[in-house]
Amino acid sequence: MADFFPRQTGAWVVQEAQSFRRLSFSVVEMGVLTGVMLRIYRAIVLSRGSSGGWLYLSATFALGLILLFGMTTLHLGNYTVRQWLWRAPVFALVEATAEAVTSLLLIALGREPLGSARAALADWPGLVVDAYMWRVLWIGVFALLLAGVVQLTRWMLLRREHRDHTFHAVHTHEMEIRHQK
Repeated sequence: MADFFPRQTGAWVVQEAQSFRRLSFSVVEMGVLTGVMLRIYRAIVLSRGSSGGWLYLSATFALGLILLFGMTTLHLGNYTVRQWLWRAPVFALVEATAEAVTSLLLIALGREPLGSARAALADWPGLVVDAYMWRVLWIGVFALLLAGVVQLTRWMLLRREHRDHTFHAVHTHEMEIRHQK
């Protein structure tokens, strides 16, 4: 098996995380960064107009989803799948809240696009509801799919080594007893 799955925990080398990696551990900081980044990206893309046609619109939408799912993965990848149960929804709520606040700021500056016009303060509640609804749904579905892929990969790796989790746990316990004697 590869070196990133050591057989003994003593094989891990402790390294201090770099600044962005340390940032990725915080659900609040990653959610805020993602929300601000996506709302500004949306404003830039929609301000350009539909002059690029359907190909431009599809590509920019896909890039927005890649940014959203990439930032979600950067955060969730630091934790076990079990912790994703609460981290994914919290990340989605923080991200949508950051988008809502950024949208309010863009409306105040007259830079928030809404169709071919600029959004007004009366449009803000609708924008906020859309942001919450879509972000919670997309991040929730993505986290479930990602968790399924992670679990399937783990199962396949264990199967390839001809062992399962219970065998490994019993074998590890037997090894610990031998080392104590």
